[in-house]
Amino acid sequence: MTDAAPADGQSDVRPPQKPEPSPAVAGPPAGLWDRMREDPQYAPEHLALAAVRQLGPEAVQWARRVRAEQPGTVPVEALAEQAVRRFVNHARFPEAASGATGLPGLVIDLGLLAWTQARMVLHVAAAYGLDATHHDRAVDLLVLQKVHKTAQGARLALGVADGRERADALFGSSAGQAPLGQVTLRLGARLAQMAGARATKRVVAKVLPGVAIILGTWANSSATKELATRSQALYRQHSAVGCRCGGAEKHRLKRRVPRLPR
Repeated sequence: MTDAAPADGQSDVRPPQKPEPSPAVAGPPAGLWDRMREDPQYAPEHLALAAVRQLGPEAVQWARRVRAEQPGTVPVEALAEQAVRRFVNHARFPEAASGATGLPGLVIDLGLLAWTQARMVLHVAAAYGLDATHHDRAVDLLVLQKVHKTAQGARLALGVADGRERADALFGSSAGQAPLGQVTLRLGARLAQMAGARATKRVVAKVLPGVAIILGTWANSSATKELATRSQALYRQHSAVGCRCGGAEKHRLKRRVPRLPR
C-alpha cells in the first residue's frame, strides 16, 4: 500500500522529532554480578558504589537535558516526580524475568530491582540539584534502602567494600570457593534487604508460579514507592538549604533552630 501524494504540491516531509528516551533499565553489569558473587556479604555496598559510578553521570545529564529542553524553570518537584513515575513503572515489570526459576531467578530479579531503585534515587537526587556522582550518594543509597541504620555505618561498610575491590584489582580475588548454593542464598538475602523488606515475599512467588506475577509486581511497586517517598523527603530538605553534596549523614545531624521569643 502506497501513501497518497500530498495535496497542493506540498512536501510530505515531517520535521524531525526528538525520540523519547527509552524507559528500559539495564540490569547490573556482568562485572558487578561477579564482584557480588565473590563477596556476597558486601553485595549492597558493591552495588551502591557501582551505581554512583555508572548511573550517577546519567542522572546528572538527564536532569540537565530536561531543564534545557523545557521552557521556563522546571519545578524540582515535577522533575523528581517524573523520575519516580518512570522507575516505579519499570520496577513493576522487571525485564530480568527471563524464565529463570527458583533461587537463581530470585537473585536475578532482586539484583535488577535493587539496581533500578538505585537509579531512581540518583535521578531524584539530580532533580533536586544534588550531585548524583558524589560519593555521599552511595551512603544515601544504603541508608535510604535500610541496609544500614546510620550514615556512619554505611560509610564504614563502603570503605571496606571499596578496599576489597582495590585489593582484588591489584592482587586478584582471594575469595574462598564456597558452595554455589550457599553463595547464592547469601547474595539473595543481601539483595532482598536492599530492595526492600517486602521484596522477600518474592521467595514465595518464585516457588508458586500461579501468584508469581501478581505478588512480584505488588512487592516491587510497593517497595520502590516507599523508597521514592524517603528519597524525596531527604533531598527536598537539602534542596531547600542549597546543599549539593552531603546527604543522609547531614540529614540526621540537622537540628531545629529554636524560635526567638517575641
